[in-house]
Amino acid sequence: MATKTKSGKDPILVVLQLLGGNDYLNTVIPYTNGTYHDNRPNVRIPADQVLPLNDLYGLPPSMAALKPFWDQGKMAILNGIGYPRPNYSHFRSMDIWYTCEPLKIGTEGWLGKATRQIDPQGENVLTAVNFGRGLPRAFSLPGVPVASVAQLETYGLLTSLSDATARQQALEVFSRVYSPMEGEGEVIRYFGQTGLDAQKGADILRTAPAEYTSSVEYPAGNPVAANLRGVVQVMNANLGTRIFYTSHGSFDTHSNEAPLHAKLWKEVSEGIAAFYDDLKEHHLDEDIILFLWSEFGRRVKDNGSGTDHGAGGVAFVIGESVRGGMYGEFPSLAKEKLTQDPDPGNLLYNVDFRQLHATIAGKWMGLDDKAICNGTFEHIPFLN
Repeated sequence: MATKTKSGKDPILVVLQLLGGNDYLNTVIPYTNGTYHDNRPNVRIPADQVLPLNDLYGLPPSMAALKPFWDQGKMAILNGIGYPRPNYSHFRSMDIWYTCEPLKIGTEGWLGKATRQIDPQGENVLTAVNFGRGLPRAFSLPGVPVASVAQLETYGLLTSLSDATARQQALEVFSRVYSPMEGEGEVIRYFGQTGLDAQKGADILRTAPAEYTSSVEYPAGNPVAANLRGVVQVMNANLGTRIFYTSHGSFDTHSNEAPLHAKLWKEVSEGIAAFYDDLKEHHLDEDIILFLWSEFGRRVKDNGSGTDHGAGGVAFVIGESVRGGMYGEFPSLAKEKLTQDPDPGNLLYNVDFRQLHATIAGKWMGLDDKAICNGTFEHIPFLN
């Protein structure tokens, strides 16, 4: 199922997770719907501030930098995204998205399985790169190497050793300590190979910034913009990375939502705008799609100064190969159409998130999406 981009290159996926449960109704705003305004006396976006997408829905002013992508037909909005039996725990809901297992505890991440399909022998330790601390469970799969980068310019093992000879000697010791030995158990061999992969990936990634120049000015003090700049640096170095991951948040806006949500979306939107300008400057914009998601939405009714954990949410896909528009039915805000007992008052989901994962894995990446998503899910036609 191999596929190529418009430029004839291997397709690249960039995932941006909105940590904490992004408020769907203040992101894609039903600004002409009186029920929205009635339920949100404290945190609604006034209709005269909304950036209209059409006569019914619009974006908040904090997302102004993303509006051109919609106007140019390069942004797909996936409405009512969710899964059966919604869970309102951040950790469980994220785990469901990571593993494509809404009804049981999964052990294998969907992007880990995608990475294994792309590089079955683990020949390239940089097939997948995460920008951020730790490693999302989406990549969880034994034997699949994934580099996790906090800051690209200083990334690497033992980089504090300024003397090159001392660093090389230390790395050789590191290599011997972690080299798999005959007769060792599987766990020891696994950790040994992981250590060696980390060493190799670190030293390769440290070369990327030196090969990169750009006239694009990323917004200062914006962590998600800095991570997206790192993605361009690695892409420009042509290291064979096919999946990038980063995150931003927390979008867990139980209180003080108005300024917090606006700040977060301004950072995300302006970071993405600079990212795409940079991609275009380096002639890389036809080779990627950017996928934004959050583990759930927020409740319809505000709680006085914020919103609590909800169910149905929204996702976005942006790129030159995206067929822009609205996909999926926007959930009804009518009281009788919301979730009922035992947890009433939440938007129902209309689109299973696994359809989105399957479309990205199968249609964009050219992979076996049935194996990745643990079943057969209808593709959504947001890709050209």
